Amino acid sequence: MSARLLPPALSVTSRCAPPRGAVVRPLAAAALLACSGAWAQTAPPDGGGDLPPLQLKPSSQLLEKLPSTVEDQLPSYVRGDHVTGQADVRAQVSGNAELRKGDMVVRADRVDYSVAEDLVDAEGSVHINKGGDVYQGTALKLHVDAFQGQFNDASYQFLQTQAHGDASRVDFIDRDRSVVHDATYTTCLRDDSASWEPDWVLRAKTIQLDRAEEVGYAKDAVLEFKGVPVLPVPAVSFPLSDKRKSGLLPPSIGIDSVNGMEYAQPYYWNLAPNRDAILTPTVMSKRGLGLAGEFRYLEPKYSGELTLEAMPEDKLRDRDRWGYSWKHRQSFDSPIGGLGLSFDVNRVSDGNYWRDFTRASKLLRERLVPSTGVLSWGRNDHSVTLVMQQWQVQQQVDSPIVPPFDRMPQLVWRYTPYDLPGGLDFSWEADTTRFRAHNLDGSNHIWNGQRSYALAQLSRSFLAPGWFIKPKVQIHTASYQLDNTVINGQTSFQRTLPTFSLDSGLVFERDTTFFGKDYVQTLEPRAFYAYTPYRDQSMLPVYDTARSDFNFASIFMENSYVGQDRIADNNVLTMGLTTRWLDRQTGAEAVRLGIAQRMRFKDQRVTLPGEVQGTESLSDLLLGAGFNWNQRWAFDSTVQYNQDTNRSTRSTVSARYSPGPYRTISMAYRMQRGSSEQVDVGWQWPVAALLGGDFTPPARRNLPGEGRWYTVGRMNYSMQDNKMIDTVVGFEYDSCCWIGRVLVERHQNSIRSSATKLMFQVEFVGFSRLSLGNDPLQSLKDQIPRYRGLRDGTDSVASRFSNYD
Repeated sequence: MSARLLPPALSVTSRCAPPRGAVVRPLAAAALLACSGAWAQTAPPDGGGDLPPLQLKPSSQLLEKLPSTVEDQLPSYVRGDHVTGQADVRAQVSGNAELRKGDMVVRADRVDYSVAEDLVDAEGSVHINKGGDVYQGTALKLHVDAFQGQFNDASYQFLQTQAHGDASRVDFIDRDRSVVHDATYTTCLRDDSASWEPDWVLRAKTIQLDRAEEVGYAKDAVLEFKGVPVLPVPAVSFPLSDKRKSGLLPPSIGIDSVNGMEYAQPYYWNLAPNRDAILTPTVMSKRGLGLAGEFRYLEPKYSGELTLEAMPEDKLRDRDRWGYSWKHRQSFDSPIGGLGLSFDVNRVSDGNYWRDFTRASKLLRERLVPSTGVLSWGRNDHSVTLVMQQWQVQQQVDSPIVPPFDRMPQLVWRYTPYDLPGGLDFSWEADTTRFRAHNLDGSNHIWNGQRSYALAQLSRSFLAPGWFIKPKVQIHTASYQLDNTVINGQTSFQRTLPTFSLDSGLVFERDTTFFGKDYVQTLEPRAFYAYTPYRDQSMLPVYDTARSDFNFASIFMENSYVGQDRIADNNVLTMGLTTRWLDRQTGAEAVRLGIAQRMRFKDQRVTLPGEVQGTESLSDLLLGAGFNWNQRWAFDSTVQYNQDTNRSTRSTVSARYSPGPYRTISMAYRMQRGSSEQVDVGWQWPVAALLGGDFTPPARRNLPGEGRWYTVGRMNYSMQDNKMIDTVVGFEYDSCCWIGRVLVERHQNSIRSSATKLMFQVEFVGFSRLSLGNDPLQSLKDQIPRYRGLRDGTDSVASRFSNYD
């Protein structure tokens, strides 16, 4: 039975039993003291009647921590088999004793509670539940409101992370802070066997737990894995939630034929909720000392990331090495309209940076390193953009790259009015760009100069159920001013070209049933005509133009080139036919089949340098098929078929099977005749499923000892060269409280050289991650299509009422 302790004081002692069906009610000025065998209740002094019974249930008002001023005013309740004492002064409870106040409950064999001192003294199988966090021990002395006291021979478990451990003593400092002595800490779920030992455990002389900052601090600690000490740590901090915090991150240790023995120790600096940084000093036995830093910031009007890397006196190249990357985005309010500023600056010290620093940021590992700045303005139908772009080329002797042209600067004006009368669509684009580049020997490029062009487009769409027609007219004019004279002695060129196109199509529908499921099948014939007269453009430089890829999108475009330096002379008609099966309930596309071909009425004479002039009246035949029968299966293919040779010129076929979480396999075949032919396979799959066992997703199902093996990998094989290009294969193991990964990765650096790495990682769930070599988890996410981390999306914030006493 229970008692509520509130003033005024009233002394009651009884041994009695409540009548059958009696309800214990909290009274405003009375004490209910009960024990097995009798029932006693004192009437309120003011003569008040019955009050509604007390009901404990979750309330939205209790989801957040109660302010201390409110929590201090909450009443205290005691109950047990035997209750004696003076109401609102002192209570001694024995036999299933319990004290409850706010979100805290104390249970023990015996509880002695002093109201004046707000002190509870409990002995024998003591159990505390404070907002879902549970402590158990033998003896407790605790000031309830201040939550200050001492707990002997205690064990503990935290609700949010399910972390738990044992201690010789727990000192409660206040509601948020405590100190655990001679402590253990682990997230491995405990079983009932007497011989159970956690797979990993942190043993420390003291652990300071700060629930306000959600951080733990261990001193004189050692990390054990499978009973073996693996890492002595004089002092370490670790998270009690997923909240960011400053501190040392797990080190990375590796052995490499180029770097030698490598050790990197990152430090995370949580500067503010909207700013943080990582500083990583690195030691390479064969190369020297290096330092890398990353800084991120986020403000209402701007954000960005800054990465710096440096290695003075690198022994590998006998020089100072460095690289940096800075991305920034910003918006401004102005009387003339919205302004935006963004830049992405990337630079490295030398041309071998991409191969020597495999841990560098992604753009610094590319052979073409761009730096771009953009200033934009927009208002109503107008927009203006100013662009500055410069390239740094990391050259390779056996495979040189022709330096691309820098844009120094580019100015673009676009005008796109809306709601024109008669359903007309109009757009205008004007561009002037200064192009600059250098030859491989470093001399000025002969085609450096200024290009200006304007493009006007006018179209009208006629739409109706079952058909559409869209005529369009374009006028393209361009002017070139070169720094140097070309073959015929000219330094300036002009070109003006009109283009007319007509796009049209029909859409037929019918209801159909396939494999017992209702679909809507469509039949969509399409005809596209484009005409552009011939203009000699052979003397024009090529700044940003290339032939567009031949696919179902480009075959219905006016120009077969991407860019502004070539406008193809066209007199072509493209015919296509597509049929689809659409799910009647969801509208999702289950099947798509398509065929298209271009008919040329006149040979195309405009070409890029080195291109062969096309004389075929019929283009290659495009065939496409796609199947997304359900969420498990997906198939897509495109075949470019040459009718003269009766074989495909280029083919791409891909398929994917994903029957559930952590189970996916994808295959792709890509062939371009005379150039390349590759097979690409990627997968993530449980080993037990391969052996015929059942599969259960690891999310929230990890029982002690229930480990699961997964095989992961991606293999890219060149059939033309008869060798692997890029490969990563390995295994993952998901245990109760840790995840292990071991991977072998091979990366082709150049035509003749490649690099092979062995990567190993152990992730202690809820504590930290130790890596050997590069981070294998990031490598898997980058390379395997639809790869999913074993714990991605499985963690949720636990409610305090999920462990409510």
